[in-house]
Parts: sequence; C-alpha cells; structure tokens
Amino acid sequence: MAAEPVLAAGCTLGEGPVWDAARECLWFTDIKQHRIHNFDPATGKHESFAVPAQVGWVLPAKGGDLLAGLQDGLHFFNAVTGRCRYITPVPGEPLGNRLNDACVDSRGRVYFGSMDDGETADSGQFFRAYQGEIAQAGPAAICITNGPAIAPGDTRIYFTDTLAKTIHVASLEPDGTIGEAQLFADIARDFPDAYPDGPICDAEGCVWTGLWNGWGVARYSPDGALIGKVELPVANVTKLAFGGPDLTRAFVTTARKGLDASALAAQPMAGDLFAFDVDVPGVAPALAEVWG
Repeated sequence: MAAEPVLAAGCTLGEGPVWDAARECLWFTDIKQHRIHNFDPATGKHESFAVPAQVGWVLPAKGGDLLAGLQDGLHFFNAVTGRCRYITPVPGEPLGNRLNDACVDSRGRVYFGSMDDGETADSGQFFRAYQGEIAQAGPAAICITNGPAIAPGDTRIYFTDTLAKTIHVASLEPDGTIGEAQLFADIARDFPDAYPDGPICDAEGCVWTGLWNGWGVARYSPDGALIGKVELPVANVTKLAFGGPDLTRAFVTTARKGLDASALAAQPMAGDLFAFDVDVPGVAPALAEVWG
C-alpha cells in the first residue's frame, strides 16, 4: 500500500475525515482555519466552507444535514448553503475546551471527545449524544482526546489519550453503556517519537490510527498487536476514513500545525489529503441521530 496525494488542501490542522455514502464524497475539517471541506474523488471537485468557530468533526445525519462539533457545541451544517445552525452546548465543558473527534454507532448514537485547546490541562472527556441528550461516556481527565472508534457490531469502543501515547478499549453494550476502559495499545512501544491521533476500525475489527510526528498510519489487530504501517511523506498524520463505492479507498488527513519553516520546506504537502487502497474495507457509517 502506497499513499498518494489527492488534494492540495493546505490544512493547518486537517481532521475528522468521513465518507458520505449518499453524496459519494468525503468530508473533513480544518480545525484551526474554521473550515469544513468537501471532496469528490470521482471528479476532483473540492469545496471549502467557513464556519463560526473551530470545528473538530462533521458526520452525515438523518434529515440531510451534517452534524458538526464546533468549539461552542453541536451544530447542524447544511451541505448546500454552507451554513451552520446551532443546536446545543456540551454540558459542563469549560470555555477553554473544544471538540476534537467523533464517530457514530450503527444505531445513530454519536460518541465524541473534548480537549483543552491550549493542550496543557487535563480537562478533556468523552460524551455520547443521542435523541436530544448528551451524557459523559468513557474516560475523563484527559488533555487531548481522540476517537472514539467503534468496532463492527458495536461490541467494543476505543478511546485515545494522545499525550499518554495510548489507546484504550471498553465493551459497548446495546443500550450504549460503556464498560471499564483497559489498555489496548501502547503506541510508544512501537513508535517512540509518535503520538496516536484519530482511530477508526475496519471490517475485520482492526484499528487504524493516525500517527502525529509518526509519518504514517498504523494498523493494529483486535488483540492490540501492530500488524502494519503505511508511510506518508509528512510527519503529522491525523486520521483515516474508508471511502469509495466499496469502502476500500483510505483517505488520510494531515496537518501543518507545529512545523517550523525548515520542516515545512521539507514537507511541502503537509496539510494535504492523501489516499491509498486497502484489501480489507471499512464499515459504512450510520447516519447520526441526535436532534430533530
């Protein structure tokens, strides 16, 4: 598997890629530039929309809009007009926090994390949003959360503590209840200089994770063993999404954030969107069902 550049997005902090099966396109965000991006790999068409605040993620939602996690809470984003409609703040979140990453289970429940925007305070935690309610769900007291990611069949959920360089796993019950999180993978063991970023599961239940300062994405088996890495020509690799008609095209977001002038000169494609083909497909994401 070899990654190739597919879009010169130039993101400061590219994040949150997700495949939109209905529109046959990829959505992703640039957190620091307050933008939501849309990319059609079949035609190469690219659109970029400005939003009111830092935006960590977007997810296709029931009703036709996308659900977006902005710094001030949850919004609906209209894919035609490019406008956001505010829904609700996230209860108990300090002003210095922002939302960072998210996923949706097969029932439409949305799981997402928050983090300290200054990247120093252990104020991040994980939440579940579903049918008008938001509740804390998963580990807390984390500086930089990433994920969650949900295994096929909604049986397991993975949580990333980026600064601790660890990914944890917990059971996920049919009612959305989450069990006690246990260590799944110590990224420092396999990639001493890298930090785990956004995770996602493929159809075999393996976990793919972006590697910040790790020059690629890594794949872990369901028992936490490293089984592969795809190299990229940029250091700060954030997250992967499976797309295309059969979900065998992997799209990867990257970042320019944290790179000095010499590093940027050596990595001219930092912040761009990359892609490669995989043998094991992803799992089609369900539509988020949060608010009507």
